[in-house]
Amino acid sequence: MERVVVALGGNALLRRGEEDTFENAYNSARRAAEKVAGIASAGWEVVVTHGNGPQVGRILLQQESARGWVHPMPLDVCGAESQGQIGYLLQVTIGDVFYERGMERPVAAVLTLTRVRADDPAFGNPTKPIGPFYEEDEAKKLEAERGYVMRPDPHGGWRRVVPSPAPYSIVEAPVIRTLVADGVIVIASGGGGVPVIEEGPRLVGVEGVVDKDLAAAILARDVGASVLLILTDVKNVVKGFGTDHAEPIERLTVAQARELLEAGEFKAGSMGPKIQAAIDFVDAEEGRRAFIGDLEDAQEALAGRAGTVIVP
Repeated sequence: MERVVVALGGNALLRRGEEDTFENAYNSARRAAEKVAGIASAGWEVVVTHGNGPQVGRILLQQESARGWVHPMPLDVCGAESQGQIGYLLQVTIGDVFYERGMERPVAAVLTLTRVRADDPAFGNPTKPIGPFYEEDEAKKLEAERGYVMRPDPHGGWRRVVPSPAPYSIVEAPVIRTLVADGVIVIASGGGGVPVIEEGPRLVGVEGVVDKDLAAAILARDVGASVLLILTDVKNVVKGFGTDHAEPIERLTVAQARELLEAGEFKAGSMGPKIQAAIDFVDAEEGRRAFIGDLEDAQEALAGRAGTVIVP
C-alpha cells in the first residue's frame, strides 16, 4: 500500500472571495474531506497537511483587538492554535464522510513541531508578512514597544514581517508513521508546523513562519511517503502565467522544473514554493513523484489524469 501526503492549500478552508466565517470554513473543510476520504478509500495510506494563513491572521487580529483585556500570545502559540482549529474541522468532517459512506476509518490531528536551524539567515532578514494592517504611527509604536519588525505593504498600510526559516525535520514524524501504518488518517504539520530550534535536549519555539509547501516535502520524506500531492485552486502548473501565451504543463522532470524555477517562471508567493517542494521531495530518493493540481481534481491528479506531475 502506497503512502501519500496530501497538502491542502488555503482554498481548502477559505475559497477566494468568501467571508471568513465558521460556516464557510466548515463547508470548505467538508469539500476537502470528500476528496481525502476518496483517496483513502482507494487504498492509500494518507497524511494530510494544510495551510493556515487566513486563520493565523485572524488569531493575530483578535489578539490586537483584545490587547486591552488579555495578554497577547507569541507567534508560535498562535500557530499552534491555528493547527488545533483547522485540525478539528478536518478531523470531524473526514470522519463524517466515512460514517455516511458506511465505513470506519480513524482520524487524528497531531499538533506538529518543525525543526529549523538557529543560524538560519532568515532570522536576520524577516520577510513574511503576517497579521493585520496598521497605520504608520501605530506600526512604529509596535516596533518600539514589542520589538516587531514592521514594513510598508504593497497593498497599503504597514504589516509585521517575521522570519521564514527553512525546515529540516518534523519532530512528530515517528508518531505519525506509526499511526498511518495502523490505518489512521493523520492531519499534521498544519501551516508548516510550529517552528522550533534545538537547545540541547530542549525544543524552543521561535517567532517565525515555516513555508507550508516546503514543510509538506519534509513531512512526506520523514513519514516515508512515495507521493506528495499538492492541492490548490489551479488546474495545472502554468508556464507564462497571467500572460497571453500562458501554457499549462502536464509533466515536468526535476531538471525541467528546476530550470524554470531558476529562470523566475514561478513566483515566490504562489507557485514557486510548490515547485521547490516537489523538486526537493522527488529528487531526494528514487521512486518518488509529486503532483500539483486543483482540489476538485484530487483523485484524478493522483492517478496522473489531471494536474501536473513532477518526476525524477
